[in-house]
Amino acid sequence: MPQDTRPALRRLAAPVRQALLPLADGVGAVTSSARALPDLLICGAQRAGTTSLFKCLSQHPAVTGPTLRKGVHYFDTDYARGLAWYRAHFPLLSSVREREGRPRVRVMESSPYYLFHPLAARRIARDLPGVRVVVILRDPVERAYSAHAHESARGFETEPFARAVDLEERRLAGEEARLTEEPGYRSHSHQHHAYLARGRYADQLARLERYLGRDRVHAVDHAELFDGTARELSAIERFLGLPPGPGLVPGRHNARGRSAMPASLRAELTDRFAESDAALTRWWGRTPSWRA
Repeated sequence: MPQDTRPALRRLAAPVRQALLPLADGVGAVTSSARALPDLLICGAQRAGTTSLFKCLSQHPAVTGPTLRKGVHYFDTDYARGLAWYRAHFPLLSSVREREGRPRVRVMESSPYYLFHPLAARRIARDLPGVRVVVILRDPVERAYSAHAHESARGFETEPFARAVDLEERRLAGEEARLTEEPGYRSHSHQHHAYLARGRYADQLARLERYLGRDRVHAVDHAELFDGTARELSAIERFLGLPPGPGLVPGRHNARGRSAMPASLRAELTDRFAESDAALTRWWGRTPSWRA
């Protein structure tokens, strides 16, 4: 059985890891049939702490992820590459099997576009039967503002926030239908300019439930996950069937500085989310923290 070099690669400095990424992917491709598929997906929401949760769960001795990356983006933008390509990104089956003194290691991936992409849930259900999904829900107004700062910093957005919100409906018009009808299509605006649409959580969660079942979807409130305790992380571990981890408190990663949102715009957007937040309350069976 070929040796899995992935744990050693993860300890390397970031520039070295980036340089070695093609080599690691090449090794993974050659040994794809001997590799595991994920037991856990962190599916979003974007700018809600998915990177922080991934990093925290990565410290659990019974959890591992793909090589040198958080997400593979298979179920949203790269599904045409096929399941063997996806499998190539994960550890060898021999390295995650149960051993004396250690339970089976769970394999995870985190791609926050999975929650919003209209075909991702169906694809996940087809290729990963039994997978469990975690979704982090953040105040949709704050999420939208954070997403705009993120997309602007990456060069995917050139308009100021208020203007981008005004443009959103026009930018997204027909894009979800085209993504559904043309499975190989990639939509720049659907992925990078959906500031308000990505915060209408109830429909996205209902879609996950329809394909995966409610018992395989765990929603967590961003404010509670990052309240300075390990309480919500422990609940996620129980949902995943993991033994208790090291009890780490989730930190914050990928935060971006930005100016305060004008109070009038915040109030307007809060009102615009009232209906979708009410639908979320009905789906979740509880009131989200930003509406409490």
